[in-house]
Amino acid sequence: MSEVLTVEREDHVETWTLNMPEKRNPISGADVVEAFVANTGRVELDLDVRCVILTGSGSAFSAGGDVQAMADGEGMFGGSPFEQRNGYRQGIQRIPLAMQACEVPMIAAVNGAAVGAGCDLALMCDLRIASEKAFFAESFAQLGLIPGDGGAWLLSRAIGPARAAEMALTGDRVDAATALEWGLVSRVTAPEDLMDEARSLAARVAKNPAHALRMAKKLLRESQQRDLAGVLELSAAYQALAHHTDEHRAAVDAFVNRRR
Repeated sequence: MSEVLTVEREDHVETWTLNMPEKRNPISGADVVEAFVANTGRVELDLDVRCVILTGSGSAFSAGGDVQAMADGEGMFGGSPFEQRNGYRQGIQRIPLAMQACEVPMIAAVNGAAVGAGCDLALMCDLRIASEKAFFAESFAQLGLIPGDGGAWLLSRAIGPARAAEMALTGDRVDAATALEWGLVSRVTAPEDLMDEARSLAARVAKNPAHALRMAKKLLRESQQRDLAGVLELSAAYQALAHHTDEHRAAVDAFVNRRR
C-alpha cells in the first residue's frame, strides 16, 4: 500500500504530497491524520527544515472528507453522536492543531480542487499559491454540515468575515482568479509552472535562518489572538534571542562590511 502522504527533501525544503489521487486526496482517514501529526512533529524538531510545500497528486489538491466513508458510516463518521464527536476531536481536528503548533513555514501549492476540509487544509498553511485550474469551496453546507475542522476560524482570518460568510453559507466554488482577488492566495500560475513557483518561493523563505523564520511565524500566529501589547512583549523576548544568534551577527557584519 502506498504512503498517503509522501515526503521529498531538497536542501532545506520538504515537499509533502497527498498521494490518494484515485479518491481525490481526502484527509479524514486515520492514516492521513497520523501522517500529518507525525510529520509536523518531526520537522518541528529538525532545524534543518526551513520550509514545507504541501500539494496533492492527480487532479485535486484535496476533496476534504471522504464522502463515501461518510455515506457508509465508517471511521470517524460512524457510531453515536458522542462517538462521532470524539471521532472528530481525535481524528481530523488533530490536523489543524498540529499545523498551528508547527513553527516551520508552510506553502500550499494548490494544484486543483480544494473542497471542504481540503479548502481548510490550504488555509492552515502560511502561504498559498494556486494553479489556474484550482478552485476553492467551503462546501459543508451543501451536504447539510458545518466546517468541522476549524474552517470557520481559518477562513474568516484569511479573507475577512463577509467573504468567509459568502463561501461558508453558499458552499459555492471560488475560482483561482477570484481567490487571488480576495487574498485567499498570493499568486496564480499556469498549471505546469505551479511546483516551480512553489519551489522558488520556498527557496526565498529557506535562505533565511531557521530560528528567525520560526519565531516570525510564531509572532504572526500569535498576532491573530493577542492584543498589540502582548505581541510587543513576545517580540521583545524573541528579538533578544535573535540578537544572540551567529546568523544575526554574520548578517550584520556582512552588511557593515558592504557599506565600508
